[in-house]
Amino acid sequence: MIRTTLRAVALAFALLPSAWAQEAAVTRRATELRDAPAETGRSIASLPAQEPLTRTSERRGPWVQVRTAGGATGWVHLFDVGPATSAAQAGGGGNLLGGALRGVTSLFGGGGTRTTQTATTAGIRGLGAEDLAQANPNPAAVSQMEGMRASESDARSFADRSAWRTVAVDPLPASAPSGFPARVSPTPGSFNPGQQQSP
Repeated sequence: MIRTTLRAVALAFALLPSAWAQEAAVTRRATELRDAPAETGRSIASLPAQEPLTRTSERRGPWVQVRTAGGATGWVHLFDVGPATSAAQAGGGGNLLGGALRGVTSLFGGGGTRTTQTATTAGIRGLGAEDLAQANPNPAAVSQMEGMRASESDARSFADRSAWRTVAVDPLPASAPSGFPARVSPTPGSFNPGQQQSP
């Protein structure tokens, strides 16, 4: 019995990397499958909402590589893809590896029916040196963004309608030049480690 359990656990752990590398997913909204991880990438196909996909382990910034049921491989934005767990459970399929692991854990007293909730989070890393080197300026997008800026009078009008009040905030201190530590002037009565304290 113990040998069988250990074999099942070993098999489950052996399958983990391939399960993580190939994850079932669906599109959250209609989107484009692109040939490159960027908005400028050529559109390979238009994907409707709730389109089943297989998410690969490739990721570049906010873009993830996916494969469609028809076999087309391309890139979609991270926010346009979600887990397919609810669709798989509704269809009676489920995640084979997840089911195997639940079966193994039930051998150790973790059995029973449990209700689970799936939460999706996304993290996007900052820009790297490669991203900056390949950056293409887009003055039209900057102009469009600046055109959406609210004027000071519009902002004040909104604040008045929302019953917000004005609060004065002191500006942040100027930062020290690069390579020099920041110096902060001590306030009277405060402790300064570089200064002799009188007893």
